[in-house]
Amino acid sequence: MSRKVAIVEDEAELAGLIEYNLTRSGFQPRIFGGEHGTLAALEDFQPDLIVLDVMLPGHDGFELCRRIRSGGTLSRVPVLFLTARSDEVDRVLGLEIGGDDYITKPFSPRELVARIKAHLRRSETDAAPESSEITLGPFLLDQAARRVFHAGKEVELTSTEFKLLEFFITHPGHAFSREQLLRQVWGEQHFVTPRTVDVHVRRLREQIEEKPDEPVFLATVRGFGYRFEAV
Repeated sequence: MSRKVAIVEDEAELAGLIEYNLTRSGFQPRIFGGEHGTLAALEDFQPDLIVLDVMLPGHDGFELCRRIRSGGTLSRVPVLFLTARSDEVDRVLGLEIGGDDYITKPFSPRELVARIKAHLRRSETDAAPESSEITLGPFLLDQAARRVFHAGKEVELTSTEFKLLEFFITHPGHAFSREQLLRQVWGEQHFVTPRTVDVHVRRLREQIEEKPDEPVFLATVRGFGYRFEAV
């Protein structure tokens, strides 16, 4: 069955171009204009991935992403931001609020399709873990259900955040550089940068640390990268 991709874009010509290329690549795309009510329409469509423009009528894509990540059936669906805003601060903001990727206009439809395929391939790989439950300190990782619990309470994570935390939990006590984490977690997605790792680590700390600025579990190894400790 073809994978469903939601295109949230109010520029009809651009949305049509994306839809055409996705259809040619074997996907089942659907266009959403981004007006009020889009979230409910997305929940009804249940896409496997969302391509989300930042500049939308009535509200911006960042706000829609926050609402998607706040809970519900779409909270773990990969979100790829599409925007003309290329400043690093916008890139970082997009990742901090739960975006999995960020591509700027003008862009190559071929690159967009490649990134979508990369995210979906990773999701397929994640769906078939070798083992199911792993307990480490106060953490319970259920790989089959793609869920993480901290002290009995579920931690709400995006697909990328889950993959990163899963890697840390299954490799406790080891220090990894940003480049190593990029290879292990993002794999073939060579368009992401070490800054992406920092943003996702910060988001994880906000979810699992009592004091994110004074982390107990996810420690910084100065001048190198990060290490996960279960205490």
